[in-house]
Amino acid sequence: MSTPPVEYPVTWAPRRTRAVLLPVCALLVVLFAVLAVLLPENWQLNDRIMMTGSGVLFACVGLMLARPRVRADAEGVTVVNFVRSRRLAWAEIVQVNFRQGDPWATLDLADGTSLATVGIQSGVGRAQAIADARALRDLVEHHARA
Repeated sequence: MSTPPVEYPVTWAPRRTRAVLLPVCALLVVLFAVLAVLLPENWQLNDRIMMTGSGVLFACVGLMLARPRVRADAEGVTVVNFVRSRRLAWAEIVQVNFRQGDPWATLDLADGTSLATVGIQSGVGRAQAIADARALRDLVEHHARA
């Protein structure tokens, strides 16, 4: 087995998206908590709790949107999308696709299905997404030859 073209682990994630979403999530929790405290006196405790809970709920949605990433190591790839995460051995991945107009790269799998890799997305910049998809494709090809 030849040496891999990069050092493991390699992680691809929309970092700018995370850099924006994480502070916004914290701000939402603080803002809704402050609003809950500043509500008029005729609002009851349940109303205040629901106001704070709404901020936490909105922050959870933001955190879910910040989750996507793709992590490659010597044994395979872990794809973390908005809700689910899936671990794949290198042999399970047949091809990496990132066609013109696609919002994110997809993996064609040996079982005939495909898997979206939201961590490699055009929202961070098309050129960067293409470079990331090519790097993952090169790793898949390297492991197919090995």
